[in-house]
Amino acid sequence: MRKADHRSSSTVHCAIYTRKSSDEGLEQEFNSLDAQREACEAYVTSQRHAGWVVVPDMYDDGGLSGGTMERPALQRLLNDIKAGKVQIVVVYKVDRLTRSLADFAKIVDVLDGHNASFVSVTQQFNTTTSMGRLTLNMLLSFAQFEREIAGERIRDKIAASKAKGMWMGGNVPLGYDVKDRKLIVSGTEADTVRLIFRRYAELGSVALLRAELDRNGIMSKRREGAGGRLSGGQPFSRGALYTLLQNRIYRGEIAHQGNVYPGQHEAIVDRDLWQLVQDKLTANRQERSLGVGAEAPSLFAGLIVDAHGCRMTPTHANKRGKRYRYYISTSLLEGTRPAAQGGMRIPAGEVEGLVMDQLRAFLSSRCEVSDAIAPFEFDAQSLNLVLRRASELAQSWLTHPPVDLREFIKAVVQQVAVAEDRIIVRIDRGMLAERLGASRSAGWQDVNSLALSFAASLRRAGKGMRIVVETGARSEVQAGLVSLLRDAFSFRTALLAGSDDSIESMTQRLGTGKGHVSALVRLSYLAPDIVRDCLEGRQPIDLSPTRLLKLGKDLPLDWTEQRTHLGFVV
Repeated sequence: MRKADHRSSSTVHCAIYTRKSSDEGLEQEFNSLDAQREACEAYVTSQRHAGWVVVPDMYDDGGLSGGTMERPALQRLLNDIKAGKVQIVVVYKVDRLTRSLADFAKIVDVLDGHNASFVSVTQQFNTTTSMGRLTLNMLLSFAQFEREIAGERIRDKIAASKAKGMWMGGNVPLGYDVKDRKLIVSGTEADTVRLIFRRYAELGSVALLRAELDRNGIMSKRREGAGGRLSGGQPFSRGALYTLLQNRIYRGEIAHQGNVYPGQHEAIVDRDLWQLVQDKLTANRQERSLGVGAEAPSLFAGLIVDAHGCRMTPTHANKRGKRYRYYISTSLLEGTRPAAQGGMRIPAGEVEGLVMDQLRAFLSSRCEVSDAIAPFEFDAQSLNLVLRRASELAQSWLTHPPVDLREFIKAVVQQVAVAEDRIIVRIDRGMLAERLGASRSAGWQDVNSLALSFAASLRRAGKGMRIVVETGARSEVQAGLVSLLRDAFSFRTALLAGSDDSIESMTQRLGTGKGHVSALVRLSYLAPDIVRDCLEGRQPIDLSPTRLLKLGKDLPLDWTEQRTHLGFVV
């Protein structure tokens, strides 16, 4: 029905609105939207004597739910009503317009505010009368009820499917691919996932783990979305690492609303490593919530010195609400220029984590512990006791109460000396033996301390230093660096093959920046020996994927100059 005001006008502009919840069948020559429109056009034709005419614009929303107002055609229709282009909205059924009472009230407000109304072809309604609104509200109540019931059925189906261990879609996690709607282990990515779990179990810190992953160029999973748009392939954030470390999919399980079910996919992380990581995460959460060590958070306060033997003092800085801890040479604090030139300012978390890692490795070695306590000439029984205690402490190191570990470190470690190329930890042999269960004897104080030394390069980072551990990891292939070079050659191949006629068109297709694509294409012209060194892990230690991409923007064409530009030995 139309409002009385429309009768005074010779022409009443009618807009036909059609909608279908799913996109099934929309590819057919004559589909559900066409059928709705045909019925509405016939109705408008029957009212030609009242001056009704169909506006030429089509308002069709195919494959969109009636439970939301965010529909392109509906929004365009409401704008045309506000502009005075439409006086009557014609629909096949009321639920084509909306299935929500709240949304229906919003639509009626727009109609009333602009002297318009709507007609349902199969249900005669007049929105200008109270009885008509009551009838509509009753009908829409049932429509909303039907939508809620359908939603409950979908949620029940998802819950039942997950209870059977089925993966129900979403972002594919790192370490898996999807085949026939099932998760399949991806070999290279699965190795990355295991590395992340193993290194967190060893480091016990997400911050240290993130720093190590950044140094080694390990990136998040690269995904290709709709329209070929790429996402991912970025450094891990702390939040993403926490989520990854707690994702039960890696244990071959499916979690749903607090329940855990055996999954139909293969696990990547074994049970022992998974439990070790969860225990460590729980222990760290408890430490933060209880404020363990809040009064003296710097583990090596009073113990750490720089390369010149100058004492280093704990300090901190607050940036964007976060607290960053450092150890700084007192020469820098005193500000005397000659002394300050040799001073250091290093991240506290990094040096603490590295030293703790080395101590755990030391305790797990029967040979090294035996050599450390050899001056005491223990009998066989006492020696076996100390070695057994050392092994037990090493095994429980990652889940040991933080307060106990702090007490052990304070008692055993005499000094931590940070040099330019290594870190030296001096250990009190007598206190070590005593803490591992041996009975103290006279003369222990005359035994020299033990020096644990491991290579670690100090790299400048702004006003401070970054610690880079010299381990076998340097010779390993950096997954992020290899991925970057692979993308560079893929982009060049696509450009030369004519898939894209220019870098601009490639940029538009991939949805990325022109500078990024240009830098990648330049990297595809790297000298063969440079590419080989990168693939075999012989690149400079500070040549991360991010730095390579940055340097690639100004990459020289001469191969010898390229090696100098990128920091390779010429």
